[in-house]
Amino acid sequence: MSTPNQRPPLVVALHYGALVALALCCIAPIVVMFATSLKLQTQIFNTGIEFIFTPTLQNYRDVLNESGFDRYLTNSLIVGVVSTAITLVLGCMAAYGLARFRFAGRRTIAYTTLLLRTVPLAVLAVPVFMIWNQAGLVNSLGGLILLYVAVNLPFTIWLLYGFILQVPIELEEAAAIDGCGPVQVFCKVVLPLIKPGLAAASIFTFRIAWNEFILALVLTDRATRTLPVAASLYITDIGVDWGKIMALGSLIAIPPLIFTFIAARQIITGLTAGAVKG
Repeated sequence: MSTPNQRPPLVVALHYGALVALALCCIAPIVVMFATSLKLQTQIFNTGIEFIFTPTLQNYRDVLNESGFDRYLTNSLIVGVVSTAITLVLGCMAAYGLARFRFAGRRTIAYTTLLLRTVPLAVLAVPVFMIWNQAGLVNSLGGLILLYVAVNLPFTIWLLYGFILQVPIELEEAAAIDGCGPVQVFCKVVLPLIKPGLAAASIFTFRIAWNEFILALVLTDRATRTLPVAASLYITDIGVDWGKIMALGSLIAIPPLIFTFIAARQIITGLTAGAVKG
């Protein structure tokens, strides 16, 4: 006999079945991409999607031996890491100001910052190019970093604002009584308590800066293009080299996965540290 809080076996089975189906739908494109990267161009067009074949690493060798791969990888790392760091620093300070200081329109500003993030990036391509061109920021990594900071900052502020509100203000007051200044209170009390929020914000920020294509395509040239833009070079008038595109796509997916794994550990650590034993 089931307890009042225990769900019927059929409901549990349907619940986990839906989760498995959702997981398969999410992972299927990744599996197809990786499988296609291990095929030659003739195999891709002759056999289509199949998972029993003789794999080859030729596409990966061709991609890694391309003369510009190292430069594109370096550009992506610089843009992703630097824009993420700047966004977190500015987002922390702005969110803390909105959460702790009292002024007219504080809540309105806090909740409307997220509306800026709803604007599609493709809509920004032309006006941003015109403004950046006048400012001399086109075809530079600094211009791309500045743009990604502006794009990711609203979401970061909104996310960290909620986390800072959950920090008891009594902890900050106690630290101030003990002689800590405002900067020390922020760095030694607030930041350690919002590590899960910082980790979540860094994941979203880095992944957008790493994977974004439209704005990077418009604002970069041969010397400053990033890996997603480099993938489009395999689309030519002759045809589409799907094997190399899938190989480069598989390589592009590795750094965000590693970064997400590292940052997710901070989320788990923060939640575990805040758990209360009954």
